[in-house]
Amino acid sequence: MPVDIILWVLGAVVVGSALAMVISRNAIYAALFLVLNFATVALFYLVLGAPFISLVQVTVYAGSIMVLFLFVIMLLGAERLAGKEPLVGQRPLAIVLGLIFLGEMALVVFSRGWLFQGLAVGAAEIGSPAAVGRALFTQYALPFEVTGVILLVAAVGAILLTRGDAPPRPQPGNTPEK
Repeated sequence: MPVDIILWVLGAVVVGSALAMVISRNAIYAALFLVLNFATVALFYLVLGAPFISLVQVTVYAGSIMVLFLFVIMLLGAERLAGKEPLVGQRPLAIVLGLIFLGEMALVVFSRGWLFQGLAVGAAEIGSPAAVGRALFTQYALPFEVTGVILLVAAVGAILLTRGDAPPRPQPGNTPEK
C-alpha cells in the first residue's frame, strides 16, 4: 500500500512538471521543468526495482541531454522568443491533441485493465546491465549508431547556426597592403 501512494505522488509530479514545461513561456524554466520530470521518472524506475535504468535516466537525460538543451537555448537566444507564438493556432491544436491522447490512454487502461500486471516474472533479467548491453550492441546496434551520427550532426549544425559571419581570410599571395 505505501508503494501505491508513492507511485501516485510521483505520477502527480511527473504530470505536473510535464504540464508546467509545456505551458511555460520561458525556455529556461521549461528546460528546468523537464529536468524535474526526468528526475521523477528516474525515481519511478527506482521504486519499480530497476536501479540501473534509473541511474541511466539521471545520467543520460537529466545530465547530458539537459546540459545540451540549456547550452543550445543560451547559445541561440531562445529565451528572447518567449512572448511570440511562431505558429498561429498551435496552442489550441496542441490542447485538442493532448485531450485525444488522454482519452486514448483512459480507454486502453479501463477497457483492458492494468496492462502491466503479471510482468514481474523475469524483471531482474530485463533491467540488468548485462541484458541492456547485450540488447544494445546486438539487436539495437544500428539504431544506436544512427543516433550517435544524428547527435553529431545536430551539434555541428548548432555550432554553424550560431557562428557569426567571419570576415574573409586573406589568400596566400593576396595579402592586404599596409
